[in-house]
Amino acid sequence: MIEVKDVYKTYLSQPVLKGINLKIDAGETLAIRGASGSGKSTLLYMLGGLERPDKGEVVVNSHRINKMNDEELALFRNTHIGFVFQFHFLLPSLTARANILLPSRLGDHSAKEVEKRILELSQRLGVEACLDKWPHQLSGGEQQRINLVRALSLRPKLLLCDEPTGNLDSRNSANVVHLLKELSTETNCTLIVVTHDDSVASAFNRKIVIEDGVIIL
Repeated sequence: MIEVKDVYKTYLSQPVLKGINLKIDAGETLAIRGASGSGKSTLLYMLGGLERPDKGEVVVNSHRINKMNDEELALFRNTHIGFVFQFHFLLPSLTARANILLPSRLGDHSAKEVEKRILELSQRLGVEACLDKWPHQLSGGEQQRINLVRALSLRPKLLLCDEPTGNLDSRNSANVVHLLKELSTETNCTLIVVTHDDSVASAFNRKIVIEDGVIIL
């Protein structure tokens, strides 16, 4: 599903990734751990085409995404990749439902099927009553769960999560991890999570640790 080949990235003369090599199989669940500034989130953004390497290649589902132009990347992400960030990035001028539906408007997706999945996911995550509320009317945990519904509603083949449980209590955190793993199994989705939480990382079949831009474990 994914192959990262000798990837380097530097910001403001500061090396962040230093020759990363990584292979991830289709349907695999992977937790990426590391201290703040270790490069783990940068690696995640590379896998999703949100950042481009200075050197090396990133291959996702046989596509060399680092060679795509911006338009090609946007279409590829909309079709193949779902993102869950630590901060939910909900547009304040749209209801929760409209925020969830926005990515589906940009691609060739069945509105009826997406609406059906939104209802199912919101019920499973306990935010069905939040769908027609504005983001400012929701708690931080509710906004994060709406973010999860948005990411999962298009049934991506690759789901990338940056601290997806960072704003949740322990009970909802466990529920989210269970749902992510359950849905990845149901849809054969490759699931990659960046986390600081030991209990979250322990739930994944494979774990890697990044330190100072290098995979050490």
